[in-house]
Amino acid sequence: MLWIPPRSVFQNLGTHLILCFLCGMMSADPTTETVIGLMTKYPLIDGHNDLALKMRILYNNQLSQVDLRSINKVATDINRLKTGHVGAQVFAAYVLCASQKKDAVRLTLEQIDLIRRMCTEHPDLELVTSAKGLNSTKKIACLISIEGGHSIDSSLPTLRMFYQLGVRSMALTHTCNTPWAESSSTIYDVYQRENDSLTDFGKDVVKEMNRLGMIVDLSHSSWSTARAVLQVSKAPVIFSHSSAHSVCNHSRNVPDDLLHKLKEKRGLIMVNMHSKFVACQHQADVSTVADHFTHLRKVIGAESIGVGGDFDGAVEFPLGLEDVSKYPTLIQELVKRNWTEKELSGVLRLNFLRVFEEVEKERDRLKGTLPSEAQIPLAKVENPCRLVLRHPNKQDPQFSRDKSDFVAPMCLVWRIIVTLIPCFLLIQ
Repeated sequence: MLWIPPRSVFQNLGTHLILCFLCGMMSADPTTETVIGLMTKYPLIDGHNDLALKMRILYNNQLSQVDLRSINKVATDINRLKTGHVGAQVFAAYVLCASQKKDAVRLTLEQIDLIRRMCTEHPDLELVTSAKGLNSTKKIACLISIEGGHSIDSSLPTLRMFYQLGVRSMALTHTCNTPWAESSSTIYDVYQRENDSLTDFGKDVVKEMNRLGMIVDLSHSSWSTARAVLQVSKAPVIFSHSSAHSVCNHSRNVPDDLLHKLKEKRGLIMVNMHSKFVACQHQADVSTVADHFTHLRKVIGAESIGVGGDFDGAVEFPLGLEDVSKYPTLIQELVKRNWTEKELSGVLRLNFLRVFEEVEKERDRLKGTLPSEAQIPLAKVENPCRLVLRHPNKQDPQFSRDKSDFVAPMCLVWRIIVTLIPCFLLIQ
């Protein structure tokens, strides 16, 4: 027997459907569609990401062990980059400051190799080395940066070779001073100088980066170093992952007077997402980050602002901005604060492209200029691992007495001593 539900059932069902529809309409945020359309039209260029560092820590750079589409224990993978509408990612080749005076160059080469492999072996990624390539690719573009001038071991030839390998940006310092530039951090007590935040050799580094067409990055540099660089550089410079000091008074952030000088140079500050830098404490949210954008727009205008998340380089991020997939949440907050499409198109993409193009124009202007042959005195480098190139002399205490034809660097001697100490302790 066929059972026909009473009319009241249909009436109740219809009421429920209408209510569900109305609830859906009311809960849908009208800015969501706007944000997705905007980020589809202007895919984000993220100025700083440390996934390569996590690949070394978690997988010892063994890409064969990793599916780049989905990676555990990190904030960045291809699926999340796509969800976040990230069209280009600047990947940092970063090595610890503890490698300075040791094997920083080798370690940096290994990180560059890792990024090149990630971005040339995976079909969703493309390694780019020019503003034109960045703007024309249909894949997720990869740019290589070096995070910390200690990676070049005070050598302009090394800087040039990194450029040949595809590096297009370098931060002059990380958390340690170099023999020629000063860090914003005091973690490492190395290369302390009085009133010399950018030495003559440091100025040569900046000029050579201009000649090559490599973007000078001032994140992690001291304010005095940044001011000196802004006087020397003929091309625009960037802070790849820094925020506003007036909102959070951390030494990694940029004060207003320096922001004005950055604007005069047509440079760019790309806002960092790390909670400690945006809130000066462990807890933050999307609104906290948006406060930095609001302040920066007021001081220097939206045309001088970008995004540099610092994902996988820090451990604490604001609620709602935990990984690269959450960038639409940030843009949605800015839309709610009445940022226009023109302003947001610059923040998302066009401002960085403009800076990159101007850096390349300065390179083209300097075409024909010979590479700099400036060298830093060994006494200023203070690096015991540097080989002293001279004929061996048996009277020299550094000379190896086993008929070798080289002068043994002191760091080799120290490494032997450090290796043998545990043996002596065991014997006793």
